[in-house]
Amino acid sequence: MRILQLSNKAPWPANDGSSIAISTLAEGLADNGVELHLLSINTKKHFKPEENIPLGFKEKTNYQSVYRNADTNIKGAFNNLFSSQSYFVSRFFFKEYEETLIEKLKAHSFDIVQLEGVFMATYIPVIKKYSNAKIVLRSHNVEHQIWERHLANEKNLVKKAYLSLQNNRLRSFEIETFNTVDAIITITDEDKKIIGGICQEKPIHTCLTGISLEKYKQVTEPTFANTLFHFASMDWMPNVEAIDWLLKEVWTAILKQQPNAKLIIAGRCMPDRIKKMASQNITVIGDVLDSAEFYKTYDIMLVPLWSGSGLRIKLVEGLAYGKAIITTSIGAEGIPYSNTKDLIIADSAAEFTKAIITLLTNHSQKQNLQKGARTLAESCFDYKIIAGRLISFYKTL
Repeated sequence: MRILQLSNKAPWPANDGSSIAISTLAEGLADNGVELHLLSINTKKHFKPEENIPLGFKEKTNYQSVYRNADTNIKGAFNNLFSSQSYFVSRFFFKEYEETLIEKLKAHSFDIVQLEGVFMATYIPVIKKYSNAKIVLRSHNVEHQIWERHLANEKNLVKKAYLSLQNNRLRSFEIETFNTVDAIITITDEDKKIIGGICQEKPIHTCLTGISLEKYKQVTEPTFANTLFHFASMDWMPNVEAIDWLLKEVWTAILKQQPNAKLIIAGRCMPDRIKKMASQNITVIGDVLDSAEFYKTYDIMLVPLWSGSGLRIKLVEGLAYGKAIITTSIGAEGIPYSNTKDLIIADSAAEFTKAIITLLTNHSQKQNLQKGARTLAESCFDYKIIAGRLISFYKTL
């Protein structure tokens, strides 16, 4: 089987959720005997020098990338008002990538063209013109749902009006894409239900984001015990919302009961206003150069997400490292967990505060969560098994 994988982000190094999702599936497909070709947009915002990508990964995936500054800007946002397309999507379509894609389609006969997210669906007309391959959308999230959840909390009326316009266009484009492609891959069963309700006759397969467990060694004794940490890309709106909520609704209550509590906030593209919150009790790190070392250093993982869809890959990594995790029901979507055994679900400020205090004061319960987390990762997230199941689904197409 020959598969062309198209992504709007360079996947190596795999230092954020979507990069992990793209790169591990690529390796999983290749390790199952697929002839894989991975063609990425290497954006200015997430730029990754191609010379830093390991030769083994390049050869295994026939990797190519095309540079593009796809950053949003005031001029582009304004000009988009006179277009019918969503600015979220249109900024990823450009001539250089289109030309490289056409060359690839002319040079090889593909069985499957796999789009990594709805933003790459802007190239569907090109694919159909130059290939007879089945086109499959791998929906990392139900994108318009993320924005709907965010807009419900947006206070700035001008910003809300503009984003509502863009999200209405995005919703139309996303639904049109669901109905245009030959099949859809979702990362969670929750997203499968949502998309299945929109296009009931479409073949849909849930494909969890797997990881190579041998690369994740369980951490039983972190360097700094009883520290709390939030580790996520801070250029993704739901993660910023999560930190804002944690600091506003939970952190003061924690300090009243545990005055020496330590919170570490880490992740690339850290907003300056959050950097300025650093204090005796709060450490702000920003970019993490070695995520494995980070997980070895800090203890209890916090994932207080209130919007977004899809699978939280950092949470999967936390499970693999055997971390005690506190999250919300939205944060844990897509993970077949047992509450209080594999992780703790807390859906209010009071519940989140109680869970944190419990883990700071009950070592045995924290240890039980650590064991449950690793066991869950081993049973559900092996990348090669997950990719093998996807290949079986592709054969039915």
